[in-house]
Amino acid sequence: MTTVGTTQTRQGLGSRLAALARVVELGPGRVDPKLLAESGQLLLRAGDRLKLSPDHTVVALAGGTGSGKSTLFNSVSGLELSPTGVRRPTTARTHACVWGLDGAGPLLDWLQIQWRHRFARASALDKGESRLHGLILLDLPDHDSIRALTDTEADRLIQIADLVVWVLDPQKYADASTHRRYVTELAGHDAVTIFVLNQVDRLDPEELAECVADLEDLLRREGVEKPVIVTTSAITGKGVDGLRAVLAETVAGRRAAVQRLEADLDRLTLRLAKIMPADGIPAASAAIDDARRIGLTDALCDAVGVPAVGEAMENVYGVRSMEWVGWPYTRWAAKLRPDPLNSLRLGDLKDEIRGLTGGSVSAQPAEVDNAVQALADGLTSGMHEAWRNGIRDAARSRSAQLPQVLSEELSEVAPRLDRVPGWWRLLLIWQYLLVLLFVAGLAWFGTALAYGVFGAGQLPAGLAVFGEAASLPWVGLMTLSVLGLGLLTAVASRNFVTLGAGSERDRLEREMRRRVGGVAGSMVIEPVERELARYNEFYSAMRSVQG
Repeated sequence: MTTVGTTQTRQGLGSRLAALARVVELGPGRVDPKLLAESGQLLLRAGDRLKLSPDHTVVALAGGTGSGKSTLFNSVSGLELSPTGVRRPTTARTHACVWGLDGAGPLLDWLQIQWRHRFARASALDKGESRLHGLILLDLPDHDSIRALTDTEADRLIQIADLVVWVLDPQKYADASTHRRYVTELAGHDAVTIFVLNQVDRLDPEELAECVADLEDLLRREGVEKPVIVTTSAITGKGVDGLRAVLAETVAGRRAAVQRLEADLDRLTLRLAKIMPADGIPAASAAIDDARRIGLTDALCDAVGVPAVGEAMENVYGVRSMEWVGWPYTRWAAKLRPDPLNSLRLGDLKDEIRGLTGGSVSAQPAEVDNAVQALADGLTSGMHEAWRNGIRDAARSRSAQLPQVLSEELSEVAPRLDRVPGWWRLLLIWQYLLVLLFVAGLAWFGTALAYGVFGAGQLPAGLAVFGEAASLPWVGLMTLSVLGLGLLTAVASRNFVTLGAGSERDRLEREMRRRVGGVAGSMVIEPVERELARYNEFYSAMRSVQG
């Protein structure tokens, strides 16, 4: 792999890790906390490893007690660096052999290798070993150690090594603890895992072939698609050069660190993908469309009773107008009857209208909740349950305050019942003027009838014209005309009142809808849109993590 190719690979991994960081940021409440914690740990480990020497490859020799791991470590390094023997465990602390010490210090510190257990291949000893330059070979404590401390150290380094070499022996190569605890968990890490069947000097060729075939079959069943198996005998040196060649190829590629992180990321991605719908990620716009906004506003208006309030206000407007624009004689007669509002039989609705000015408008919490729930259900079709619940929670995040806020908003726009339009007052003056003219006409007609027809007496000279019998037809016609004009005015005014009542209702309902829409936008739609944006960004990051 060229330097350019390696750089591109690291950049690609960096992009995926950045996307994973965004997933971790957006995932709380939607992703298993344990999985998020593991993702965070991977991000920390990847960040640390990528900042350390890219020219060194950390290879961990791992295995159980008696596998010959330490002997193989000494054989590969060509030095007696790690103690061997029959004690359990032989290796209590991790030993490291470094080919090319420059720049390896910070990496060894990160690996937490004690200074007294670090060994460097001096130039005099590196004759013929230049191909291993950049190798950091670790001899781990036995993973099945009876000492908890060394067991934990082995687990830690197996998780962070660039390449893991499992040293198995013919007797325990199928050991359940190794396969269950490690091999199965590292499935998918084929590129950064090597299996060494050691101590093959104990087997004849047929037994060796049978063991290798059985081991390969076992590994494939556990998810290792292309297992790399090397056979060695640390005691006789058989196969050690082959293992060195495999390690040299890995070191020369300078890709093991990135491949290990990619493998860890791929495995984590498969687990994260479980929260992705099986039939694909449904598209979700971060902005709620106008149709849904209108639908929510309509439903909340119904919950508050805006149509009923508007209708009642229209009726009250008409009844109140009778006190001002009706024919006065009719109003005077109406005073002898019960309250005209009672004649409408509005019942509780009338009380509600009267309550508007007192701020007593109330929304029905159950209906408000149903309206909000309907919006959330319409937006979450096909989503994963975690995100459906998230959007529902966002929609209902302020549901406890929503009815009260709606009531307060609508109380502010409720019209005053005692409000009188200016044209009503002008019309009242006009009608009383007609009443005066009608009364005057009746007085004139009576005077002319009494003095001009029946000769009741003689009027003063200045008033004699009112007593002439000849004026009776004209006075009668004028009186009837005034009466007709009054009735015509009353009819026309009722028509104008009807139009005005409808206009008043429309104005009231528009203002109420505007207020309800504003409350719905700030208390329901905005939280939902934020959650939808989070949903879209999360799955966009997930696609980037998948690569």
